[in-house]
Amino acid sequence: MANPADAFAGAAAGFLFSVLYDGLKELTTKYVLFKHVLKSVKSTLESLEQVVQDIARLNEDLDRPKEELASLETQLEKGKVLVAKCGKVRVWSVYKKYKYSRKLLGWNDSLKEQLEMLKVHAIRDGKETLTTVKRTKKTVSQIESTSFNIKEGVEQIETNTANLQVVVSRVEARVSNIEAAGIKQIQPEAKIEAWCAVPELPTLTVGLDGPLNELKMKLFNNGVSMVVLTAPGGCGKTTLATKFCQDEQVQEKFKNNIFFVTVSKMPNFYLIVQELYQSKGNQAPDFKDDENALKWLQKFMKEEGQNPLLLVLDDVWSGSDSLLAKFEFKMQDYKVLVTSRSEFPRYGSYALQSLDFDNAMKLFHHAASLGEKSSHIPLEISRQVVEGCKGFPLAITVAGKSLCGQPVETWQKRLIEWSKGSSILDSETELLLRLQTSLDVSNKEMRMVKECFLDLGSFPEDQRIPVAALIDIWTESYGSLDEDILCVANLHQITNRSLANLVVTRKDKLQGDGYYSEHFVTQHDLLRELAIYETKQEDPEHRERLIVNIFEDNFPKWWSEQKYQCMKARLLSISTDGAFSTKWHDMDLPVAEVLVLNFQTKNYALPQFVEKMVKLKVLVVTNYGIVPSELTNFEILCASSYLKRMRLERISIPSIAKHPMQLNGLQKISLFMCNIGQAFSNGSIQFSHAWPNLVEVNIDYCNDLVALPADTSDLIHLKKLSITNCHKLLALPEDIGKLAKLELLRLRSCTGLAKLPGSTGNLKMLKSLDISYCFSIKELPEDFGELSSLRELNMRDCSRLQELPLSVSNLEHLEVIGDDETQSLLQPFLPIEGTHIVVAKENINLNWLPKFQF
Repeated sequence: MANPADAFAGAAAGFLFSVLYDGLKELTTKYVLFKHVLKSVKSTLESLEQVVQDIARLNEDLDRPKEELASLETQLEKGKVLVAKCGKVRVWSVYKKYKYSRKLLGWNDSLKEQLEMLKVHAIRDGKETLTTVKRTKKTVSQIESTSFNIKEGVEQIETNTANLQVVVSRVEARVSNIEAAGIKQIQPEAKIEAWCAVPELPTLTVGLDGPLNELKMKLFNNGVSMVVLTAPGGCGKTTLATKFCQDEQVQEKFKNNIFFVTVSKMPNFYLIVQELYQSKGNQAPDFKDDENALKWLQKFMKEEGQNPLLLVLDDVWSGSDSLLAKFEFKMQDYKVLVTSRSEFPRYGSYALQSLDFDNAMKLFHHAASLGEKSSHIPLEISRQVVEGCKGFPLAITVAGKSLCGQPVETWQKRLIEWSKGSSILDSETELLLRLQTSLDVSNKEMRMVKECFLDLGSFPEDQRIPVAALIDIWTESYGSLDEDILCVANLHQITNRSLANLVVTRKDKLQGDGYYSEHFVTQHDLLRELAIYETKQEDPEHRERLIVNIFEDNFPKWWSEQKYQCMKARLLSISTDGAFSTKWHDMDLPVAEVLVLNFQTKNYALPQFVEKMVKLKVLVVTNYGIVPSELTNFEILCASSYLKRMRLERISIPSIAKHPMQLNGLQKISLFMCNIGQAFSNGSIQFSHAWPNLVEVNIDYCNDLVALPADTSDLIHLKKLSITNCHKLLALPEDIGKLAKLELLRLRSCTGLAKLPGSTGNLKMLKSLDISYCFSIKELPEDFGELSSLRELNMRDCSRLQELPLSVSNLEHLEVIGDDETQSLLQPFLPIEGTHIVVAKENINLNWLPKFQF
């Protein structure tokens, strides 16, 4: 009769190992950064399974009790639960990855102990068998084989434990050095696009099944490695390329080796290669020249091309033949899909046709809410509008959204306007004219929407636009948008008309809490061209928005020849590429209030003419490279007495601190993904001297911030202090209680912060405190309940906070946002007058793993 141990080995263990294998396989697919370690764990389990089976057979021979394997069964059950929990961890939740990596390490330690015990049992069994049973040589060989397998299993567990220790160290480093960066992002996470991640499909796609199958047949042809998907702008090329990447057959073939790169009109080969490396969790290499970058690309392709590889180069412009040539490699199962408005005769092409009438009508029906808000519109008028869009999905969607819910006379007016133009939509210029009519508005509110839409053209093509930057621009430009919430509400008006897309990458989806650092806008490049087209209706001298794109050092002729003595622009936007030398021509902008500078170089100098922009109120400086850039000539801003808001992204702050500066008028500063730690720690930046009248400070994703400047508490006018995703931040100034006017303190996702200063209770004006995802905080100050004005407290996922101070009972009329643990912590103090708890639910989005790069 078979011993129960044998049943365990053959059934229970087999089931547990199967569950663990499946769980590890799923995790390996989702968590690319831990792929090799998880594979190592799987390999260890395979060896362990064999060892257990061998020992079970020995136990049957020697009639050993099944309890010898019971504790191992318990450990495997724990492993099953742990792997399941790991699968539920949000991919961008760094601290939870850290937490569960620790648990995985502990689990492996337990397995190691179990295997050590099994090793002793096996030796015992071996000796007993040799001395008393005197089995045959074959049996002895089996026992020796078993001992060897045990030893091998132990060695593998030891190796795996060492690997996990390395992973934990790496995760700890990543927790400290996280960059939202990864996030191109993002991200969103875009959504902020992850590095080289496939974007999401629109809510509704029509008419693409046939083209998808044809495109697969063309690209999967053995003799074809690159296909150019061509069509005019707004025809759906990127949507088809996205659908191609998400196709089940394509996913099965290429698996995790699908890379989606947006090239755009100002391509940067360096950045493309760096993004490819970032997408695999590797540090982005630095390049001396194109030849060096090409060698790194070849190395990447050699390593990743061992498995089938698909590369999508989206939005490639005419004249990019040399760029495409760099991605030609003779490799098996290597495919490149290019989307472009132009054909490249050297490569095979697939021409995407516009939608047929039935599919166009289906899309329009969805966009215009026919049958709901627009049920009163005669069918014939709808048919005429759809025919006027000539099958272009972008035109259909924008027209539908702009007409949705409008009276029939507005629809008829649109048709009359279209009839005045060409009857055949045969060019992108004509398409722009069609889209332009969607911006024709009469009421004051919609005129404001149009103005804000035109401001979106200030940011580079195919790049995410931070909502926080738009808030700065709109607050100072338009008197009616003097509150953050009003700006965001206006932005929703733009997105509701399909003139842009709003992407939110934050972990939770709480609305109206004033936190917009993880809100971004993306826009079809044709809609951006529409915004720029609108601004170019006048000569440069008279334009309200002056939007300039500079390739290499090729300035517009009107600028280089100094054709105009004085520009009347309210907003100036300058975008330069990676070859720009930062040698500026002069310009006079006496009434300009907003300056937006977009660049890609490692070193960048503010234009000297900024010194003459005496009305400047808002400065937005964004480096679209991979690493923070050195910014020089910053001291000229000292002459800008009207400057109120400044946003710096991916800037090395020590570079701006080389010269003394004092901006007395500055009220808000935002630092996003900047290197700031050195400048803050060595005292080269002193808040109270450089920016003495700050009202708001925002620091996001600054991976080297350990502590704030010592004089932060001397900012007597400060009302808002927001520090988010700064994982090396260890402490706040002990005298933070001196900030008598502080109304908001946001410390979201500062995972290294262990406590709040003892003087926190002195913040009598504090209305909102956010310590969500600060999982290192173990206790709150004893006088926490002295925060008499506190009305909002977000303490979700403060997992190490075990108890609350007794003074919490003094708080009243408080909204607490948390989780089940938060509810348990507050339970002893309930009821508290006017206080209620909002238990936020998990919002797991597995598309955002590559968003953060380390």
